[in-house]
Amino acid sequence: MAESQELPPIYTSEKEGSDENGDGSQDKPFKTLLQAYRSYGKEPFPTIYVDSKEEGQRWATVSLSQSKKVIKIWYREMKKSEDIEKREAEDAARREKNLEEAKKIVIDQDQSLPKAVQIKLRDATKHRQQRVKVYGWVHRIRRQGKNLMFVLLRDGTGYIQCIFNDKLCHTYDALMLTTEYSIAVYGSIEELPEGKTAPGGHELTVDFWEVVGTAPPGGHDSLVNEDSNIDVQLDYRHMMLRGDTLSRIMKIRAITEKAFNDHFYDRGYFKLTPPTLVQTQVEGGATLFKLNYFGEEAFLTQSSQLYLETALPSMGDVYCIAQSYRAEQSRTRRHLAEYTHIEAECPFVTFEDMLDKIEDLVVDVADRIMKSPLREMLLEMNPDFKVPQKPFRRMDYAEAIVYLKEHNITKDDGTFYEYGEDIPEAPERKMTDQINEPIMLSRFPAEIKSFYMPRCPEDRRVTQSVDLLMPNVGEIVGGSMRTHILEDLMEGYKRSGIDPSPYYWYLDQRKYGTCPHGGYGLGLERYLTWLLNRPHIRDVTFYPRFIERCKP
Repeated sequence: MAESQELPPIYTSEKEGSDENGDGSQDKPFKTLLQAYRSYGKEPFPTIYVDSKEEGQRWATVSLSQSKKVIKIWYREMKKSEDIEKREAEDAARREKNLEEAKKIVIDQDQSLPKAVQIKLRDATKHRQQRVKVYGWVHRIRRQGKNLMFVLLRDGTGYIQCIFNDKLCHTYDALMLTTEYSIAVYGSIEELPEGKTAPGGHELTVDFWEVVGTAPPGGHDSLVNEDSNIDVQLDYRHMMLRGDTLSRIMKIRAITEKAFNDHFYDRGYFKLTPPTLVQTQVEGGATLFKLNYFGEEAFLTQSSQLYLETALPSMGDVYCIAQSYRAEQSRTRRHLAEYTHIEAECPFVTFEDMLDKIEDLVVDVADRIMKSPLREMLLEMNPDFKVPQKPFRRMDYAEAIVYLKEHNITKDDGTFYEYGEDIPEAPERKMTDQINEPIMLSRFPAEIKSFYMPRCPEDRRVTQSVDLLMPNVGEIVGGSMRTHILEDLMEGYKRSGIDPSPYYWYLDQRKYGTCPHGGYGLGLERYLTWLLNRPHIRDVTFYPRFIERCKP
């Protein structure tokens, strides 16, 4: 070993050193000799100091035998590293040469072939044995040697396996092709022979193709995938939506919203679009989003209920599908700050009528989805799903309090819930999951419900109110009769500490031909969480909004 005393020495210490954080100085020594040689990287090496074995002496120069042994290891590492670098350089040069050669390869459409018909993949079966043109994105790609390439293409309406042969695999674009490229393919759709499988039971044999848009190497997997941290997945929600799971959920969400619209139209309701910017509250001030509206205080709506009620005298049964906002301060598996609210209001109904309407809505919409073209997609995501059977179990709040005590469902401090207390999500969920069927939980005490809910004539302590609870989710619908007697409504404002003056337009409904009426609100995301048996409400939301999450 050649050493030079002129070079600054390197210090190592098995006791105090660190290969990760050390720099080889006396104050920050390396841990191992190998790291010392790695850090210098060439011969001749400077003097290397190690822990001294002599009492009273801190450092000692490394022994010749010790250094020779470690230098051999270092040399083998260097040689291996040089070989790898050489091999990588040769591979890069070879690839560059292949790419340059590939640029010279040009493919043209065969003009003797029939003109291609542009189709969507949902219609692929109808176009078998026919030359077609399909635009889409590369979902997966598999190369088999130099002359065969399998590309799974998606276009938003379906998937198809495309077969690229020979020259089609040799072009510059073919060598650069990766997932998330957008391309146009031309070719014939053929039914698969027995024993082979592919989406749709067919494949497209490509005779010509072209690139529409490129993508970085690795596609969106270079940014995010299903194993990424949940906050990373949410940051790249726009890319996650290209995956199988989220795209299926969004398609089922679309067909579910259509089923709600179809249900209401078939039942004779009219659809309305209430305002989002409001100056009144519905569900209490704690969850209001406040904003400056041209110098006046305003809020993002918590519910469209009050506005829907104003249309009852002229339109009868009405509904809306609109966004509602709640300034929820915690991240839970069933709460969002912005959600899709399906609300309905009906005049001249009884409390029992309204319970039947809620039951009919939930069952009929589920039945419509199961009869839709996306039935199989739903069952792939939730194989155990079955349309619930009517009638749903009916349970009064007072009975729920008894149930919690009888089944030892307690507060965190071990005490029982008493009559008059609100039942939080956790015990409510536990009860619902134990019973394992839909529950219409009704007649809550007036003190824990909203100002507009009327008291029951048979028991003035409780209101004509209901929550529909579903196993694995909890509450998905909240409803009630609406107080239609002016004096009772004014008492409700007083009880809740609300100034009634901004509600003049709502009070007029009680002054000009009041009538018994009721309504309810259903959270679309909670319904989907139940329908698809998803563990978290954010899974079924396009771009979820909750505390500390307002992007992208």
